[in-house]
Amino acid sequence: MNTDVLVVGAGPTGLALGVDLARRGVDALVLERADALFPGSRGKGFQPRTMEVFDDLGVLDALHAVGGTYPVGMVWRDGERVGEHQMFDPTVRPSADSPYNRTWMVPQWRTQEILAARLAELGGEVAFGQEVAGLDQDADGVTAHLSSGGTVRARYLVAADGGRSAVRRALGVGMTGETVDPKPTLVADVRITGLDRDNWHIFPPTDDVGILTLCPLAGTEDFQLIAQFLDEGAVVDLGPDAIRKVVADRTHLAAEDVTEVRWATDFRPRAALADRFRAGRVFIAGDAAHVHSPAGGQGLNTSVQDAYNLGWKLGAVLAGHAPAALLDSYEEERRPIAAQMIELSTDVHHGKVQRGGATRQMGLGYRESSLTVEARAAVAEGAVRAGDRAPDGRVGGVRLFDAFRGPHWTLLALGADAPGNVGAAVRVVRGDAHGAYGAGLFVVRPDGYVGWAGDTPEGLDGYLGRFGLAG
Repeated sequence: MNTDVLVVGAGPTGLALGVDLARRGVDALVLERADALFPGSRGKGFQPRTMEVFDDLGVLDALHAVGGTYPVGMVWRDGERVGEHQMFDPTVRPSADSPYNRTWMVPQWRTQEILAARLAELGGEVAFGQEVAGLDQDADGVTAHLSSGGTVRARYLVAADGGRSAVRRALGVGMTGETVDPKPTLVADVRITGLDRDNWHIFPPTDDVGILTLCPLAGTEDFQLIAQFLDEGAVVDLGPDAIRKVVADRTHLAAEDVTEVRWATDFRPRAALADRFRAGRVFIAGDAAHVHSPAGGQGLNTSVQDAYNLGWKLGAVLAGHAPAALLDSYEEERRPIAAQMIELSTDVHHGKVQRGGATRQMGLGYRESSLTVEARAAVAEGAVRAGDRAPDGRVGGVRLFDAFRGPHWTLLALGADAPGNVGAAVRVVRGDAHGAYGAGLFVVRPDGYVGWAGDTPEGLDGYLGRFGLAG
């Protein structure tokens, strides 16, 4: 079997990349060693920047239809409600330039269903029950050897197969990190009677037991149970009766109030970063490249944005529009951000940082990237710079996110004249100086970041030419 891109792993990272490649007309195949999509809630929170990514990928309406905002935390002690805890800043509201400025909850299993449906709609596919047992590379591509005995030949391969990535290990790429918390944690999806679904129920730790929380999962009948164990050497029993006992021991609920255990796992929070995000024609993305504490909800979000960064670059190179060297910028841009998000997650876990502006990921960008050119003579403090996320808004009657949506580049001419020789592959939006952009010319990359900014068109044609876009 031959394909242009082989994506190993049908989690959120692999599926998001599959969607992005499919809408670009790239021949890609997603392999998943399991026989079905992941069944649990695990990563359940999407930061505002990831919601913007999903807007572009065409799955935002579906996610809005089945999700919801996070409920207020309700603290219990001895069967009594003793206080409330705001998990996120309640004063944050959507705005003209940040329309999805609230963290949105969707259980991971449902997110994957939505992404898989979008992939199928675009003509892509997931091959289940297919495990990569080894791989070989040469100057022209990668051959993946399957445990079933077959092979897949691809021009590029992306390892999105999780924190224990078989592909990363086969490449010999190390992962440097540490245990964030040696105490084991139980995570399970359960159905419960006797608790309202308007609150995230928090049962604080005592001298004898760790914290337990029960969060109603938006759009479902389930609660996500999280329970920490104080004994570092504890072996967590994932059986239904053991999970019922944990709930009964730490809350005012009875064991029989847990009517169903739908999925369960355990882990010890770790923080680790792959030494490289690329080895020849193989790229490492998502949990295969970086592992986070779940505190602050950064892991899944960073992973989806890995895919979003890599997708347009693979598409441009495979179409012959850009040189293969463009692919070097994936590691250049994403590895520093992954390192930053690992540090943030660890600090949130230890209580050094609260959930807030940084965890929404709206301020992340690529100002130092080799793909970024800031050509203006002066930029006002707080204004959008080359390398920054391109905000939403309305210019000349056009909503900017509507203009950005799709696998193309966009040129914003705001209070400045757009050159007449911009190629057909670049959408042009003209209008007056606007909001945080101010006045000038702004080239917005396919992943929604400003790549080039200038007062005049001087240098614009050369920049677009780097990506095969010059008129």
